[in-house]
Amino acid sequence: MPQPNVDEWRSEARHWLATVLEPRRAAETTGPTAAEPADLAVFHNLTDAQERRLLDRCRAYQRARHAAGYQALTLPKENGGQGLTAAHAAVFAEEESAFDVPPSTELISVTVRLVAMSVSLFGTPEQRGTYARAFLRTDLLACQLFSEPGAGSDLAALRTRARQDGEDWVIDGQKVWTSGAQFADHGLLLARTDPDVVKQAGITAFLVPMDSPGVEIRPIRQMSGGASFNEVFLSGVRVPDTLRIGRPGQGWEVANATLAFERTASGSGNRRKGGTFDDVLALARSLHRTGDPLVRQRLADLYVRSALRAATVDRVARASAAGGRPGPEASLTKLMASDLLTRTGQVAAELMGARITADTGEEGTFAWTQHLLGAPGYRLAGGTDQIQRNLIGERVLKLPGEPRVDKVPFSELPGN
Repeated sequence: MPQPNVDEWRSEARHWLATVLEPRRAAETTGPTAAEPADLAVFHNLTDAQERRLLDRCRAYQRARHAAGYQALTLPKENGGQGLTAAHAAVFAEEESAFDVPPSTELISVTVRLVAMSVSLFGTPEQRGTYARAFLRTDLLACQLFSEPGAGSDLAALRTRARQDGEDWVIDGQKVWTSGAQFADHGLLLARTDPDVVKQAGITAFLVPMDSPGVEIRPIRQMSGGASFNEVFLSGVRVPDTLRIGRPGQGWEVANATLAFERTASGSGNRRKGGTFDDVLALARSLHRTGDPLVRQRLADLYVRSALRAATVDRVARASAAGGRPGPEASLTKLMASDLLTRTGQVAAELMGARITADTGEEGTFAWTQHLLGAPGYRLAGGTDQIQRNLIGERVLKLPGEPRVDKVPFSELPGN
């Protein structure tokens, strides 16, 4: 079937967006109140009730997108997508950016952009029919059960075990830093199913119902005040083999594909993550600092980095939308995003000086503490900055890999 003409399709998409969303208002940056945007937090600091209301708003928009044929544009139709080209995806993103899209959450992003894509790529036809579409519509929500207390940057060292018992798998272990686990219906989990092969080869992926007996979720309170992350304990959790994603031992491949999607999502997306260049510029104006040549230099540097990140996100998104899985170049967007967040907070702190340490009542000042306290965590989420640099060095620049001493069966490694 021929693809729809991009220009005609753009007009149709713009018309549909206008029927469900309000146009995005231009940011006001001339008055003192402009320095206090609605939210400067990198990670959500919401009550459960507030989080549920936000999720409801996000899900309503995702379902409307899906019903209108604008969800998963480049996924093949048999996998629940629209089977369109990268050009169509880029056009929709461009048109959507002109409208006031409901701010997303980590859980919505993980469900639609990570788990749904991974199930579409590695799931059976039955799994794609039952779960991929439901995740794309957000009828079901899914969290990511990857990281562990002793397996963060070295994810392949995970110790959660799954043993087969008849038609079921029995899972025991602990996961950590799980965003939105308390609201999720399922979790995409990695577990070790064969300890007698090298650590990457003995991992299998499962789709675990979060209301299963033996699943316990405990919130983690962050220093910024929020509790959007959780620990998840699994004690004798039984999961049917029909919820295994991919072949036994294929979990590392599933993980790499999912993490590549995560790095792309972390560096892009429409969810606001902390303060932006426009917020810093508004702050400088409200404090009457824009005439200072050193401040102007810092603002210019921040603007250039913001523009470069946006251009890189667009380039990587177009490559991903062309049909392939995100490659290691997605690490560039993640690294640039975390660096930009850090620098944004630093410039804001330099502008405010001591004002940032206490709430003086001045507009748009103390709110920046939410950004400063959250930005360091973003250097860890989705893969640490150090891991991203390793990936870029080894897989993009083709530099020699670091010496490895763990190329033996997992059971032979120290501590196992």
